Amino acid sequence: MQEKMKEKVGVGFGVMLLKDNKVLLGKRHEDPEKASSLLKGAGAWTMPGGKLDFGETFEEGAIRETLEETGIKLNKVEVICVNQDIIESAHFITIGLFSDDFEGEPQALEPDEITEWQWFDLNNLPTPLYFPSEKVLRNYKQEKFYILK
Repeated sequence: MQEKMKEKVGVGFGVMLLKDNKVLLGKRHEDPEKASSLLKGAGAWTMPGGKLDFGETFEEGAIRETLEETGIKLNKVEVICVNQDIIESAHFITIGLFSDDFEGEPQALEPDEITEWQWFDLNNLPTPLYFPSEKVLRNYKQEKFYILK
């Protein structure tokens, strides 16, 4: 019990960008060191996102990370869901955000982490999907704010 009390829960977010019924996903680097995430996921497809900075709103974090990772400027973004993402070595609360109002074309601005960005039809998603991103997509499709598992 004492060991568990030392561990902390992190807060991260994924941003679902939707254009013509297609979602933007990036391919995480195959090298686990470069695709660094406490939730693993090397080689998986993921949404733009990251960890929330101290003092930052969910929306500010989404705008910052999306611009840093893709070069896309979000004009409007909203929270659509909350998930718990837990593996043996990490526990994150993941905030899912949504935008269909943005400017620019995706570029791989952090190629050491995300090697490419592509648009995928919501009904024909690539595999493997980064499990936090998969959960945000499931929330969106089921129109649920929170899904237990």
